[in-house]
Amino acid sequence: MTGVSDSLLSELLDLGLEAAARAGALLRDGRPDDLEVAATKSSPIDVVTEMDLAAEKLITGFLAEHRPHDGFLGEEGASSPGTSGVRWVVDPLDGTVNYLYALPTWAVSIAAEYEGETVVGVVEVPMRGESFRAVLGGGAYAAGGGADDRALRCRPAAPLDQALVSTGFNYVQAVRAHQADVARRLIPRVRDIRRGGSAAVDLCDVAAGRLDGYYERGLHPWDLAAGDLIAREAGALTGGRPGGKPSYDLTVAASPGVFAPLGELLEELGAWHD
Repeated sequence: MTGVSDSLLSELLDLGLEAAARAGALLRDGRPDDLEVAATKSSPIDVVTEMDLAAEKLITGFLAEHRPHDGFLGEEGASSPGTSGVRWVVDPLDGTVNYLYALPTWAVSIAAEYEGETVVGVVEVPMRGESFRAVLGGGAYAAGGGADDRALRCRPAAPLDQALVSTGFNYVQAVRAHQADVARRLIPRVRDIRRGGSAAVDLCDVAAGRLDGYYERGLHPWDLAAGDLIAREAGALTGGRPGGKPSYDLTVAASPGVFAPLGELLEELGAWHD
């Protein structure tokens, strides 16, 4: 990485943490009991709520006030190129269905890119009281969750058949059916499978050593940008299909001993296609 100063990294991290904390508080404290769906995303199951839109507006407004020349890429429509070399990649509410049902596994995810490379990642998980963060080359850390600020490390290597692996399912029914079949065939080959409902939280749980691995098809840049950096800075490996980068086709994150065999097994099972 070249061309980015420590002072800029520090500024981006501080702004990302503050924006995520404010949005997390808005979502946590402002959730109405009669939460209404404002629109749909890719299918009727995948919803956009009024709170999604309000949280993204809060985040982009706060960041633009402090850094008016930066670009944005947001799940709920914020998109501008900027002129500073910095672009913010924002998922204001990752785990929308969990949020609708008052389940705790949802997060605010904010990443900062510099000249196309992710350099800062922040994931705020309000119902856990946890805030995850990472700076490229500076390690990954978490605050809250009943513990003092702590450095994150992924789990030690485990044999694949003893690995706890998380995944997610797409909102398009035909894709979900294929993913369910892949999961059915994967279960006998690993310790067990979990499905949390938030890609950002799953990636942070890999970083925190709570999962041995995670995979999912159908993720967008805002789903994974912050969590991917946090996982890598905690010592995990991330990628897509063997030899590739995380992508819409497939995203895999795991401790180093699990990453390759899990990726090979997912390739064998055809996890990346219908």
